[in-house]
Formats: sequence, C-alpha cells, structure tokens
Amino acid sequence: MEYIRIPGLDKQVTRVALGTWAIGGWMWGGTDETQSIKTIHTALDKGVNIIDTAPVYGFGRSEEIVGKALKAYGRREEIVIATKVALAWNPEKNAVWRDSSPERIRQEVEDSLKRLQTDVIDIYQIHWPDPAVPFEKTAETLAELKKEGKIRVAGVSNYSPDQMDAFRKGADLGVCQPPYNIFERAIEQDILPYCTAEGIATLTYGALCRGLLSGKMSPKREFPGDDLRNIDPKFKQPRFDQYLTAVKKLQGFVRENYERDIIHLAVRFVLDKGASVALWGGRRPDDLDPLADMFGWQLTANDFKKIDEILGETIKNPVGPGFMAPPAK
Repeated sequence: MEYIRIPGLDKQVTRVALGTWAIGGWMWGGTDETQSIKTIHTALDKGVNIIDTAPVYGFGRSEEIVGKALKAYGRREEIVIATKVALAWNPEKNAVWRDSSPERIRQEVEDSLKRLQTDVIDIYQIHWPDPAVPFEKTAETLAELKKEGKIRVAGVSNYSPDQMDAFRKGADLGVCQPPYNIFERAIEQDILPYCTAEGIATLTYGALCRGLLSGKMSPKREFPGDDLRNIDPKFKQPRFDQYLTAVKKLQGFVRENYERDIIHLAVRFVLDKGASVALWGGRRPDDLDPLADMFGWQLTANDFKKIDEILGETIKNPVGPGFMAPPAK
C-alpha cells in the first residue's frame, strides 16, 4: 500500500480510495445495501482508509450505506470520510442543480453528518462550482464549518484553477477532485500542474473510466435502467469498439512488461502521472481483489510514450467525461 499526506489531516491516506457513487444506485441501475456494506468492509480490511461519497449519490442513499458500514466496522478514528455538498435535487423529477448558498451548505452538512453517523467530516468538497454564489463566499462558509469542528478539510470538485484561486480567498483549500484516467486527461493541461504547484491534494475520480478500463467490458455489454453509460459517447458505436480495442492493446502491453492486468495499469497510470489519490469505484467485495497488485511497481517515461502511441492508433475522436454537469440554479 502507498500513502500520502493531505493538507489539514493528521493522518496519511492510502493512495487508492473507495468511491461510492455506484453504491448509491442512482445512474448505476440500483443498489444492494448488504453487498455494498460488505464491499466497504472489504476495502477497509485490505487497508484502504479513505471512503469518498456524496449526498447526491442516490439522493442520500450512498451516505446512508457508508454510515451504516462504518458504524458496524468501528475504528472511525482510522478512517477518512470524504463527502460533498452544494447540489440540490428533486428525486421525483430526477432533477439536480447547483446550490452553493450558505443556507444550502448549512442544511446539507447537518444532513450528511446524520447519514454518515459521525461528528465530523474529514474532507468536505463543493461538488460543482456554482456561478450564482461568489466562490469566496462559498469558501467562507466552509471555513466557518471548520472552525466549528464539523469538517476538517475544505475541498472542491470539478473546479478550474481560476475558480480555485477565487475560492482560496475565503478558505484554505486542501483537496481538488477532478476526473482523470487514461482516456480522460484534460487535467494534465491545467488542474494537475496547478494543484501540484500550490500544494493541493488531487483526489481524482473515474480511474476505471466507468468500467471501460476494468477489463470486463465486451461489445455486447448492455447497461440497464438509468445507467449513465447509456448517454456516454464512449459507449456508443463506433467509439465503443475503438475504446475496447485500445483496452485490448493496453492489456497486452501491461501483461508483457509487468505481468499485470489493465485494471492495474489504469490505477497505476493515475498515480504515476502525479495524482495524489485515485478513486476506485466498487460495488461487490470481489471488485477489490486486484488491489494488492496496484503497488510495488511504477510506470516509466517510455511506458507513458507507449500508452500514448496505443491511444493514437486506436481512438480516432477522443471524448471527455460522458455525463452532463448539473445546471446552475
């Protein structure tokens, strides 16, 4: 296992975190509470000490499951809880929108503390930038929550460097959470170098690119219900075949050179490119089986060059994250 320090926390965190968007069920075809709790416990048993969630994941469901799992597991002081704030929703209309008003944040922190069954949230992140509220004012609200002992570290998610600059006028910023994986690499141009230079930890999400980099996808794979992959252009033909071809070639590369699988390469890529932590979404205990082989090796500059060559040969028109950002209020 590898560890890293996040500014503002008194303990080191593992460089792989368990992401729980899918556990919440919303946009992932439902959830299974018993299995989800076992998955969380398995991650903790394997040494992962940071769990990332959000209120909007299942409209509170993910946080509730995380809370139950951690209550049953115990040892709360050894575990870092990261959650988010500032999205409002109407589940009847399946509607979500941004709301970083102080009133919304104050309401949400109490709701999250209750669902998570904890007295303090270790990392509290603004889920999406809300242009209707000055970023400095949003930050000031989180600074107040930190002073009151309800959160330990203020963070943001999906913010640009300019937006982080504005936020930092109102509070210390410890964490930024952007999307990042082998196929979605926009943060290499601005967010990653900015955070590295400013000492802000990057808790990146989407390391497996919604399962594309798990090694378990086939051209006939179907996605039931409200699964967000139904609207992701990477899962539409002819792009789907292009991405699967890339995965096959990447799999061959990592097996030949490291005797590892594509899932290991996906996480290793994120870590060795400079991200602090890679979020790894899991829904079943056996999803955590590959964890041990993530560590004890590193990619080289020549490896990164080869990966770029494979992507250039296989994917004609790369696309970014395949989901719609919530609208402003």
